[in-house]
Amino acid sequence: MRVFSNPVGAGSLWFDNLVTADGVPVAYDPQARAFIPMPPFCANREVIGCNWVAPKEGEFCRACAMTALAPDPEIPNAIANWAKTEAAKRWVIDNLGRWHWFRPEDPGAPPTFHMLAEGATPVPMGHVGGVVTISVAEADPVLSTTRREALEEPYRTMIGHMRHEIAHMLWWRLSLREDFLDAFRKEFGDERADYPAALKRHYTQGPPADWRERFLSTYASSHPHEDWAETTSHLLHLTDITDSFVSSGMDSPELPRDHKWDAYAEPDAERLIHIAAALVAGVNHVNRSMGLSDIYPFVLSDVAMHKLAFVHEWLRRGAQGL
Repeated sequence: MRVFSNPVGAGSLWFDNLVTADGVPVAYDPQARAFIPMPPFCANREVIGCNWVAPKEGEFCRACAMTALAPDPEIPNAIANWAKTEAAKRWVIDNLGRWHWFRPEDPGAPPTFHMLAEGATPVPMGHVGGVVTISVAEADPVLSTTRREALEEPYRTMIGHMRHEIAHMLWWRLSLREDFLDAFRKEFGDERADYPAALKRHYTQGPPADWRERFLSTYASSHPHEDWAETTSHLLHLTDITDSFVSSGMDSPELPRDHKWDAYAEPDAERLIHIAAALVAGVNHVNRSMGLSDIYPFVLSDVAMHKLAFVHEWLRRGAQGL
């Protein structure tokens, strides 16, 4: 994610800012990829702290307009969790916009979101036919940590959920192309394999013994659909970690010496992944100095890197049907 210029004074703005350091209200314009100091602001600004601009006064911004179902406000903490969930969604939608997904130039359908709070029973997250269902309760750090530990996952955040579930939606978009399906099946396997049976087998028998050699996570080994979603979310992790590192003014011998280098504009997937892997190793080391977990606790096998390159190719060209 980029660091943005202050439109009304000195200093920088971060992606989630609602005001400048001097207290001037600002909003993010995703089309211009810049902050502006004037309305119309999103109708959800006072409700959940959305900091994007809207097409007209009283309307929702581009990201909030994708939400067809909002959580029940009667459920405790639903609105606070929804606010955090929408913030994660805006982050991921803007990331994908760097490759032209879900912007005005994208000829395809944007995702529709069902944002649901949890009462007595958990909400299963997933994607069906362009609709992404998200449990906003997962924005609660205690619940997220509890589930991460119960499932023995090394990483679980709302941005991670958004990237994973939107990845399923991206597959649905790309699957409308015959050339994609043929290439996908050669790389990931046949997604027509029985999905419920595959998940049942995964949760009862666990991953194959050699999963680290072929997949980025144990869950990726369960079915080609999940392998795609995990690989896509990891590509988004690595690309945005790299972009955020550069945008924050940090440096590394691994970075290209071109000061205008843009991780999202890099056409060479192998080069991008090599740079990202070097950067996360360093940042992981910094985290350990404070007794914190690695921000990217994964190992990239040769097979996984080949899959990442495949996803990179299709995401960079797919939105506009190139």
